Amino acid sequence: MHRVGTGSPDPRGVTLTDAGVNVAVYTAHAHAIEFCLFNDTGDVEVERIRLPGRTGDVFHGAISGVGAGARYGLRAHGPWAPAEGHRFNAAKLLVDPYARALDRPFALHLSMRGDAGDGAAGDLDSAPYVPKGIVVAPQPAREVVRPQVPWSETIIYEMHVRGFTRLNPDIPEAVRGTCAGLAHPTAIEHLVKLGVTAVELLPIAAAVDEPHLVRAGLTNYWGYNTIGWFVPDPRLAPGGIAELRACVDALHAAGIEVLLDVVFNHSGEGDAVGPTLSLRGLDNLTYYRTLPGAPHRYVDDTGCGHTLALDRAPVMHLVLDTLRYYATEAGVDGFRFDLAVTLGRREHGFDASASLLTAIANDPALRNLKLIAEPWDVGPGGYQTGAFPDPWAEWNDKYRDTVRRFWRGDAGVVGDMATRLAGSADLFATHGRTPSRSVNFVTAHDGFTLADLVTFSHKHNEANGEGNRDGTDANYSWNHGVEGRTSDAVVTAARQRDVRALLATLLLSRGTPMLSMGDECGRTQGGNNNAYAQDNAISWLDWPNADAALAAFTASLVRLRRKHPALRADRRLHGRAFDASGIADVEWRRLDDHPMTDADWTSGDTRTLIAVLYEESQRLVVALHGADRDTAFQLPRPRDGHTWHLLVDTARDVPALEPALDIPQHFLLLAPRSVVLLAERPVLP
Repeated sequence: MHRVGTGSPDPRGVTLTDAGVNVAVYTAHAHAIEFCLFNDTGDVEVERIRLPGRTGDVFHGAISGVGAGARYGLRAHGPWAPAEGHRFNAAKLLVDPYARALDRPFALHLSMRGDAGDGAAGDLDSAPYVPKGIVVAPQPAREVVRPQVPWSETIIYEMHVRGFTRLNPDIPEAVRGTCAGLAHPTAIEHLVKLGVTAVELLPIAAAVDEPHLVRAGLTNYWGYNTIGWFVPDPRLAPGGIAELRACVDALHAAGIEVLLDVVFNHSGEGDAVGPTLSLRGLDNLTYYRTLPGAPHRYVDDTGCGHTLALDRAPVMHLVLDTLRYYATEAGVDGFRFDLAVTLGRREHGFDASASLLTAIANDPALRNLKLIAEPWDVGPGGYQTGAFPDPWAEWNDKYRDTVRRFWRGDAGVVGDMATRLAGSADLFATHGRTPSRSVNFVTAHDGFTLADLVTFSHKHNEANGEGNRDGTDANYSWNHGVEGRTSDAVVTAARQRDVRALLATLLLSRGTPMLSMGDECGRTQGGNNNAYAQDNAISWLDWPNADAALAAFTASLVRLRRKHPALRADRRLHGRAFDASGIADVEWRRLDDHPMTDADWTSGDTRTLIAVLYEESQRLVVALHGADRDTAFQLPRPRDGHTWHLLVDTARDVPALEPALDIPQHFLLLAPRSVVLLAERPVLP
């Protein structure tokens, strides 16, 4: 038997002490909390210990003789009164929301449902099927040495740990699909050659599959269904936080930052008929928002059946503790927040100064990290792109849609395209923010890949088992007259040119570019624009068939971006001189080198956008030529003693031009649907 004392209400969770463990669990409405110990395999419950202490709404106890490696869970005793918002059921073993490790991945079982299907509490014991927490010793303290890449030099590569490494034949089979696989020199070498400065990892925290996926024989590959926030999912990091830490260290050694995609807007417990796994069983009414006057119904601002109540102190406590843990224990460099508008919601809507957003941005352990918001959710007033305060950066979906529409050939978007190319000042000039706070992307995990964007006019999500009803229909995609793969060499070449033009547009725009995993290699999902349930070759990067030439082309664009301040300067463009040169920071020109007029900006026939940029004594021309025909472009007059050199022409099936081509004449022929980049250089004697 274990000696049990009252212990301490802090810190939350299970903490190893010299004598055993201290256990502290928040719940405002439970009558009692039991700490349940299991045998070494986690299969047999050997003891239940009721926590004797209570301080405010925290139950706590000091339990002797429990050491590192012990398996445990929690049971909460309280009212089963769903009509009042209470769903306590002691037959359900609960995962400690502060658990640092789990003995197995989550796998749904009917015993996990809190009710019996008729409104009464279910009496099936879920303990045999619920992952057990593992008591872990704290990691040795250490100083984290971060790359600290400035925002103005940041290039993000969004990836899935498993999808990036699963099919790479040069990574040992035993670690493919894991953080250890990502840490392998072969994986890092690709990122270094590409030139990215940060990887943004899709959720790695322990997650559970939704019931409808289990019934369909599928899994939630993306992982946006978290249950164990502190726990790297055993499928992605079998070695737990130590494996993640080693992965981060390896990437840091290569100068690459690590950003984690984190999910705090909802949990994996789903709607009212979902499983009772953790927060629902500990205190449903506190952790989740319920409708005023109808506490049996959840507010659903997330589209996932419920919403975490992130303006309440214990929920904020959980979020901040989680972020600090990954920042200090794993050494990560920042976070991307899924459906971040939910983090700023109060009872009456979004507030950019909400307590949680303010606390994150001012926390000493977090405020100097990179913080990226997905600036929308599905609740009322849920679209808030541009509304987050400094130092937050945001995914810019207006950039995505405008670039797609411009290259698809939509009329009347050239003005908006100029705004996006220049850093989206219409969105990010507020709150004193600079262009780098716009995370520009053309594709992301959610939607078509770049290759599919120019290959499919419609989504093809049949493999998801939902009759192709899932996924957005607003893709702004095009197929060059043939839906899907083709042996037509002309169509294939046209698609490849468009991919190069899209990549060039992204990497020559002001703001922070984000590449999506495998776009540089021609990755396809066969037209699936919602591959969240495809943990298979549909989603994985096909290394044996990667397009090496496209990867080299992308890397050359990255090098040019890093070389030329005019492409990445973190300063808004004003169209006037800002130094003694008298040269404007940007001039918008027509094909005849005259300034753009109001009529040009509004004309649906304008299909070429030309920006003449100036920064740090460098003068560049970026030309996006979206027309379907060759067109002569009269070059701007170079400064005395200078001439224009061609650095990029996406019509060429080669990397960016090295060495640059001298353009002695006054005209340049722009190929159909192409991007060119020119630099003004002194004439050599």
